[in-house]
Amino acid sequence: MNDYFFSTLEETDRNRTFLKEVSNYANKHKQQFYVLSAPLTDSKYKYNYTDGCILLSSKYKITFFTFKDVEDEDFQDYVDDVLDDVSSISDHYEYKAALGRPRVWRKNLIAELSYDEGMSIRQMLEDIKVDDSRTVRMLDMVISLFIGSINDVATIEVEEPVNLLEKVKHKIQLFDGDQTRFIYGKTNIPGKRVTIQGLSGTGKTELLLHKLKDLYMKEETSKIGFTCHNKVLAEELRKRIPKFFNYMKVTEQIEWDERLWCVNAWGKSADENSGIYSRICHFYGIPFYNYKQQNFKGACSLAISELKKKQRQGNWSFAFTYLFIDESQDFDESFFELCEIVTEKKVYIAGDIFQSIFDVKRADTVRPDFLLSKCYRTDPKTLMFAHALGMGLFEKKKLWWIEKKAWERCGYNVKQDGNELILTREPIRRFEDAGDDYESLKISQTKNFSSSVPSLIKNIKKEYETLKPDDVCIILIDDANYIYAMADEIEQSVKRSLGWNVNKAYDTKTKVANTLFITNRNNAKGLEFPIVICYTKSIKPMASYRNTLYTMLTRSFIKSYLIFPTGEDTGLNDEIMNGVKSIMESGMMRIAMPTEQEKEEIWTRFDIESQPMSLHDRADKIMNDLKVKPRSREKIFEMIKAMDTEDTYSDEMSDVLEDMIRNALAMVDK
Repeated sequence: MNDYFFSTLEETDRNRTFLKEVSNYANKHKQQFYVLSAPLTDSKYKYNYTDGCILLSSKYKITFFTFKDVEDEDFQDYVDDVLDDVSSISDHYEYKAALGRPRVWRKNLIAELSYDEGMSIRQMLEDIKVDDSRTVRMLDMVISLFIGSINDVATIEVEEPVNLLEKVKHKIQLFDGDQTRFIYGKTNIPGKRVTIQGLSGTGKTELLLHKLKDLYMKEETSKIGFTCHNKVLAEELRKRIPKFFNYMKVTEQIEWDERLWCVNAWGKSADENSGIYSRICHFYGIPFYNYKQQNFKGACSLAISELKKKQRQGNWSFAFTYLFIDESQDFDESFFELCEIVTEKKVYIAGDIFQSIFDVKRADTVRPDFLLSKCYRTDPKTLMFAHALGMGLFEKKKLWWIEKKAWERCGYNVKQDGNELILTREPIRRFEDAGDDYESLKISQTKNFSSSVPSLIKNIKKEYETLKPDDVCIILIDDANYIYAMADEIEQSVKRSLGWNVNKAYDTKTKVANTLFITNRNNAKGLEFPIVICYTKSIKPMASYRNTLYTMLTRSFIKSYLIFPTGEDTGLNDEIMNGVKSIMESGMMRIAMPTEQEKEEIWTRFDIESQPMSLHDRADKIMNDLKVKPRSREKIFEMIKAMDTEDTYSDEMSDVLEDMIRNALAMVDK
């Protein structure tokens, strides 16, 4: 499938050469082109004229082609009708205040051409190219109306922002070919499951929201669930959906917990609408298991057994019409199977291909229905470094390895030079204003991180004058008790020096407007910020730690900072620093390939590290970090087993479990 070309035209003898030439040009020059017969924004737009099409691409005039005479009356009617409908779309999404009526922008943005097979596509594009930045922004706004890539009109305007932060924040986003295919392409995917995989920042959640909006509007009696593992992300999505519906001008009122559920996956037995699993248990009247009774895989497996019994008994009904699962790499197959059983039509499952591909047993067998390889959140250089650090690619003893095809599925251009792979990524238009020499990643050391945060933020604010508190996220990476005292210290220093309020997300489980976001490694997944500041004492070789580094460093869409303390062994060896230099200077990674024996060792080590920890082992690990005395441990363990808490915790680290241990420790100390 062509990554840079999308067409709704049925191929005929008349248009075959045209489509082939545009497709070849798009993929050769790695620039997105669309060839449409009608605007995609609404299926109601249909026209009788079949001898023409519309060519769309950023920085080129919107060009109406006819395969007959450009003066043909039917063709002119077609052009007028399409522009009239686009004007209506503009009015509906309130773009008209910025763009004006088509008669205002038609001369500068629209071209009409007759195509014949002798035409040079390259020369034609030169003739319709647009250079003026203001006109290009207007052009992108109109293209977005054609392809349904609607931007929030409150965040965009015709005049281009001067500040780089504002430029990137307010870049007019256009769907690429893969994204457009998911939303508008004809699909005949068998079964209920539709899988979407892509790197962090490829727009998976945005696509799920578009599909959710379409289904919610078209099927008025549908019942739709939208879920993820992480509580903070679930809460953020619940806030984001109404905002998304508002700027997409959805007139139907959201009927929370009647037609639409946006909750995390597990929930509590006392509240049927607190999680997808709890909703299922209440709907079908089956037992609910909390985390101290079962892990989530076990709870889902037991639910599946109960539901299959009920199916055999007859009188079956579905709890949901559609289900959407975000961050699917956090779940076991049992949850997907459970969702399919209780869903009438389709289950849309979106996950990070890079994290999924770490599962070496599935890496060669997972074939998503839609694969998104272009990352629009994070600068390609930062993304490359995050991958390299996550996999230990610069180190002599690599932590993971994937083969050439897998790298290509992750959006890399791959060349082999002897025993080395040369990996590069294509530039992304969101960052085209930054320039090739822009440093999207900075690695540094500091003597006292807590007290240095205000001065760091002040320096960032000098570069980006419009910086606000909620533009910045501080992530304390280490799985250790010291980070909570450090967060308290940062809160005090930031309040004193900057007057900023602080949101400690591991407590609030939500984003708070106009506050500095501070979190441990568990509560930033799925979120994004212009500036991300990650702190860790040293680079560790464990699987969960490296995956966390990758995930957290790619939360940014302007710059990521990775900060270590001075005077300690940070793990930043020469190989890593040379690798960073190569990425920042040339946008390239040159990686030595492991031997077959080394690959086998990597797979074996991964299997061992991937084994789940028991509750007892996990509690012991947390108590080690808290330096709990041996005589108190058994008492605490008995207390946490007896606590009536029905919540979920991650496989890597549990805020819930740690809070329980802290509370139990306070009681034991008394």
